[in-house]
Amino acid sequence: MSEQSQRHDPYAALRLPEFRYFIAGRFVFIMGLRMTGTVIGWWVYLLTGSPLALGLVGLSEVIPAVSLALYAGQYIDRNEKRQLLLRCILLYLCCIGLFIFLSSPSMNQKLDPWTTSLIIFGVIAATGAIRSFSGPTFSSLIAHIVPRENLPSAAAISSATWLVGSICGHALAGFLIAWIGIHDSFFVVLLFTGLGYILLSRIQPKPVLVTGKANTWIRVKEGLQYVFHTKELLGAMTLDLFAVLFGGAVALVPVFAKDILQVGPIGFGWLNAAMDIGSIITVTLLTIKPLRSKQGRILFYAVAGYGVCIIFFALSNMFWLSFLALLLSGCMDGVSVIIRSTILQLKTPDELRGRVMSVSSMFINSSNELGQFESGVAARLMGTVTSVVFGGCMTIAVVLITWFKAPSLRKMEY
Repeated sequence: MSEQSQRHDPYAALRLPEFRYFIAGRFVFIMGLRMTGTVIGWWVYLLTGSPLALGLVGLSEVIPAVSLALYAGQYIDRNEKRQLLLRCILLYLCCIGLFIFLSSPSMNQKLDPWTTSLIIFGVIAATGAIRSFSGPTFSSLIAHIVPRENLPSAAAISSATWLVGSICGHALAGFLIAWIGIHDSFFVVLLFTGLGYILLSRIQPKPVLVTGKANTWIRVKEGLQYVFHTKELLGAMTLDLFAVLFGGAVALVPVFAKDILQVGPIGFGWLNAAMDIGSIITVTLLTIKPLRSKQGRILFYAVAGYGVCIIFFALSNMFWLSFLALLLSGCMDGVSVIIRSTILQLKTPDELRGRVMSVSSMFINSSNELGQFESGVAARLMGTVTSVVFGGCMTIAVVLITWFKAPSLRKMEY
């Protein structure tokens, strides 16, 4: 099979046994993490009844995640990635154990709601620190498992796996809260996360490409310089950062589900999963039939469409319409995920992957938690519906500004 045909073969990467272990392990691990986020969102809102508390959940995670990201990037490049990833998962398992203890009936009787919430914020901060290492390690490990000609299909499959895990985790968590309660739901999370550890441990150790004793700051600066000098990378990351920052309506889904739509924990789980369902539909289609041209221009259209869908979600008073708006916003986000992740994999040299992926995590992954905090604060100041409408309008404004400020991204093709 020629390199050109391999590049456009959507299943090329799946023929590699290690990549299949990677995909399966990532799926169940992400499913467990998404279940954790859904359960905690419902738990914190039940404890406090405050949208601001939901914002504090995001802030608790993003501060350590962003603070450690640049250090984590150079650390990842200097260490064996498979072993580092397994250590991160073990630490996640410890955090889940703390949630099990904290949600137990005996602790519920001893602690008042806000004390419990403050401890939750502390554990979430620990998961943010862990994520600053685990997220970039997952992304950088792909290029060590599959050859370069298979990276486009591998990036698409990895994105699809992440989204399917998110869907299953969100939806299942809503059902579990209704069926077995918050405390027992964390035992299911523990099971999925542990299974992820077992599957990922089947991957063989990978070579360390960065050697020498260069100063930590010099290594960090190399990663930052590469990102800021590669305009396509910088433009895509910046666009996603501000779009998700202002369009983070998902953070307020517990408020919409409980107080506006009044659909309870099961409806809450489906609303949480709606965006990911839309994303996986798009990612699956684009994996089978990849975009051949004008990917940069399409990225702008998709992010603008995302903002429009968020506005419709805010204005809806019907469950099915709210679900549809989030579903369509997920379709738009799926296009963005595929284009952005492919650019990231193709434009990053192997020796800089840890550092570039860490910078990407600062822009992209942490934008979700910053958006969650922004949504909580805006809801407190403006009201829930008005704040989400504002966020959708700001997302569209960011697209318009970036359209004129980043012409190289607009013209980007691969």
